[in-house]
Amino acid sequence: MNPILQHDLNDIENILEKVKLQGIDFLNAIDSVPTSTKNTITTGRNLNDSGLGAIAILEEFKERIVPILVSQPGPRYWGFVTGGATPASIAGDWLTSIYDTNAQSTKAQGDVSALIEIETINLLLQLLNLPKSFLGGFVTGATMSNFTCLAVARQWFGKQLEKDFAKNGISEPLNILTATPHSSSVKCLAMLGIGSQNFTKLKTIEGNREAIDIDDLEQKIQQLNGQPFLLISSAGTVNTADFDDFNAITKLKEKYTFWWHIDAAFGGFAACSPKYKHLVTGWENADSITIDCHKWLNVPYESAFYLVKEQHKNLQIETFQNSNAPYLGNPLENFSYLNFLPENSRRLKALPVWFSLLAYGKQGFQDIVENSVAMALQFDNFITQNAALELLAPTRLNNVCFTLAGEHNQKKVNLFLTQLNNKGKVFMTPTVYENRKGIRASFVNWRTNEIDIQIAITNIEATLIEYI
Repeated sequence: MNPILQHDLNDIENILEKVKLQGIDFLNAIDSVPTSTKNTITTGRNLNDSGLGAIAILEEFKERIVPILVSQPGPRYWGFVTGGATPASIAGDWLTSIYDTNAQSTKAQGDVSALIEIETINLLLQLLNLPKSFLGGFVTGATMSNFTCLAVARQWFGKQLEKDFAKNGISEPLNILTATPHSSSVKCLAMLGIGSQNFTKLKTIEGNREAIDIDDLEQKIQQLNGQPFLLISSAGTVNTADFDDFNAITKLKEKYTFWWHIDAAFGGFAACSPKYKHLVTGWENADSITIDCHKWLNVPYESAFYLVKEQHKNLQIETFQNSNAPYLGNPLENFSYLNFLPENSRRLKALPVWFSLLAYGKQGFQDIVENSVAMALQFDNFITQNAALELLAPTRLNNVCFTLAGEHNQKKVNLFLTQLNNKGKVFMTPTVYENRKGIRASFVNWRTNEIDIQIAITNIEATLIEYI
């Protein structure tokens, strides 16, 4: 064995102990770690011949790399709908790396860790009060979850025309209707060969809404004269966390033939709360659903899952099967994620989620969701009462979308946000809503509390005095 590797193997307990202590130091100080930084590194580091060993590199990481890392899992990082990582999910994530399993099969002789993933999907269905008629699996994020669902939808569309798009390629244009799609869904249309511009944009409800106008949807359906189509709807739009009317869409699905996909990347977790679950009433009738775990479920980043109705199982296999690999077995007889998902190589992404669900239960995630919304409403109250600021839309759930008051201040919005973020106390992202520049604060982190809201308010007020 290589001598450096042998040394690290002999010293593994000490290595992991030092990693643990460094992790504890970061987590204990997370409230004071900056949310942004101007620190940088040069990226031309040379690779040495013999290697330095894990302890030396751990020290270099601490001295050279840590200063450019910010408090993304902290309580005042309100950009990109980024959750934190609960203690149980960190434990699950560490063990995922240690056991280092390729979670594919439930029947393979070498490994059956995919059973953990199936159990975790079952637990998620219980958390979200969805029927067991959904099959699910884990992917990296909303983009790959949307990709998985829409790829199966593409195959469904072809079958309506008696064509196999997976085998023979797309030979007909797809009819796609949507009102306020997330950019990842549009990106998926490009990756799937459908075309990022090849969708019909529906009207939204009047009155500062991002939800589908159901009357316009039905008119567009009737104009298709019975042709199949895909509907992409939203459970929590990115700017204002608006929800489409799933009960109304359910009624349309009883009258017309279409594939119904819901992007519920973060909004799906409204189902955890008795106060907000009405927002997703009827979503169980969709054909497919996208949900992120590294948002409101607060597990380490790069975790999402898809849900597709079990009745479409064969379409999913047709889309993703490894058809030229007889050593993998018959995809219809031996369940394997190799034949259900884009990636052939998958770590056990379900484990941090499994740890979290069983550690905190339904009540734990109800509390996280309801606390996040309460913090959003507190922040909303500050925006409403400050004459220098204005809401761009009502705060419907956990996203607060606002801007500087007065059209004359529109050109100052981005500068104001840059200066605010540069203080390193709170981080938010820019947006555009109804052709106006704005700022979006997203509340999903389990740590966020009233003190964090006040720190953000203090820094906003100071930035207003300095730059506006």
